[in-house]
Amino acid sequence: MEQNKIHLSFLRSLYLITSLLFFFPKLTFSQTAGKYLVVFKDKNNSPYSTDKPLAFLSQRSVARRERQKIAFTSKDLPVNPAYLQAVKNTGAKVIYTSRWMNAALIQCSSTVLSSVLSLSSVKGLAVNMALDNPATRSGRKASKFETLATNSLDYGLATTQNKMIGVDKMHDEGFRGEGMLIAILDAGFRNANTITALKPIFDENRIVGTYDFVENNQSVYDDDSHGTNVLSCIGAYSPAGMIGTAYKASFLLLRSEDSSSEYLIEEANWLFAVEYADSVGVDLINSSLGYTEFDNATMNHTYADMNGKTTIAAKAAAWAASVGIICVISAGNDGNGSWRYISTPADADSVLTVGAVDAQNTYAIFSSIGPSSDGRVKPDVVAMGQSVAVVSPNGNVITSQGTSFSSPILCGMVAGFWQANPTLTAIQVIERIRKSGHQYNQPDERLGYGIPDFVRANTNEVVLAVEDENNSLFSVYPNPSSSDITIQIKDSRLSNYFSSLMDITGKTLMYQEVNTATFKMSLANLAVGTYFLRIGNDAKSTLMKVLKVN
Repeated sequence: MEQNKIHLSFLRSLYLITSLLFFFPKLTFSQTAGKYLVVFKDKNNSPYSTDKPLAFLSQRSVARRERQKIAFTSKDLPVNPAYLQAVKNTGAKVIYTSRWMNAALIQCSSTVLSSVLSLSSVKGLAVNMALDNPATRSGRKASKFETLATNSLDYGLATTQNKMIGVDKMHDEGFRGEGMLIAILDAGFRNANTITALKPIFDENRIVGTYDFVENNQSVYDDDSHGTNVLSCIGAYSPAGMIGTAYKASFLLLRSEDSSSEYLIEEANWLFAVEYADSVGVDLINSSLGYTEFDNATMNHTYADMNGKTTIAAKAAAWAASVGIICVISAGNDGNGSWRYISTPADADSVLTVGAVDAQNTYAIFSSIGPSSDGRVKPDVVAMGQSVAVVSPNGNVITSQGTSFSSPILCGMVAGFWQANPTLTAIQVIERIRKSGHQYNQPDERLGYGIPDFVRANTNEVVLAVEDENNSLFSVYPNPSSSDITIQIKDSRLSNYFSSLMDITGKTLMYQEVNTATFKMSLANLAVGTYFLRIGNDAKSTLMKVLKVN
């Protein structure tokens, strides 16, 4: 398979992934041997050129950028091979490189590190301490994800999580993820290649590649099962059990997380995995991982760090967004803990951060809250994350909970939406998904813009609804409302006008001709959701979004 040949060539040249210069001036220097992220000063005299991106990116990656009119820059160029050779000559081992950070992950003793730092091409350390210090480990711990699984499910329980965001309608229209490539960054995909519910993915050769950035090999099916659960939310197809939200998509399975511990190196692994996903040409990334506090407390982040600009992971997510990849990120499961807030890379700008609700569309108490520390709306949207259907590593459909699963459930819908709207850019897709949220006009720190919906996102009326922000023709109050709304005409020149209330498909539900400055309309008999009120006459009219709540 030609595509697999491309991916293998990238794996063989994994040392040539690199870019962008900066420091993370945090933490104190350690004399203990370990892994270090070394940043280089420049990309001078590089054998690579932005005019020849196919030398370091796949055709699919290049096509994604060209489709969205995203230019290639020096950030995309690999690390200068001469700089890497100089590092190797000191006795250090080069494990991975980063195009975007212009850095290399190396392993060496503190003595050799001094030699590396003295090289004229080296700017310094990205983090002034060993990212992963073996001497500080206290032995393997239980998986961070082991407490998520609960009871067995009856047939069809995955219906609720799919219908909540309009996936059933998306599938009815024929959009099931065909042609979309999704990278999943996780802790492992135990037995995913042997599970009946995931068998169609493998039978149809829709796993385009795998890589384990923790162990530096291609095996991902013998580690943690969390990624298997996540993959099933998108890709499972078992009519007698559960069906994922984009079950015809293709997947790149990447392990970046060591579930038995929490060290800053996992953020570096996340960076390397995202860059690899970019080089392969993925359309979307789902990551149900987040970082706040570490086993070595001196590495801990603070809430102030959750500004989308500070952490390695947040920078990597923002860079991925800048090259036209949609990143769908779990908000985190600390809503009822001492931390409470979103984790990183959920704080990144231009990504879809996903919180969790239950089957009744109510905030799930564990879902991490926003905003980001610099005041941006987070989470962006929410999906079902409590008592959701997932496939376990023994092949059974079970229930589980966490934003770990609300994220992939939504990711599959976003993939289908982009499949249905291929001319949109990644940023435009994200904005359409946000605007389809049921509380877009009144976002909050728990649900963000609310529960998105495929039909609303796929309806042009959603875009027109922004007219209500500066509506000079009329006002509506209260909005949202559970019963009656009052409409007041603000333009005195408007007389003998009409009012038309429509649902998200454009179907007219109420129509009347009016000649008074103020009148009422009842929403009591309407279902909870989003509607559109148009008022005007033959000369002019304006549309406003109206929200019906309980």
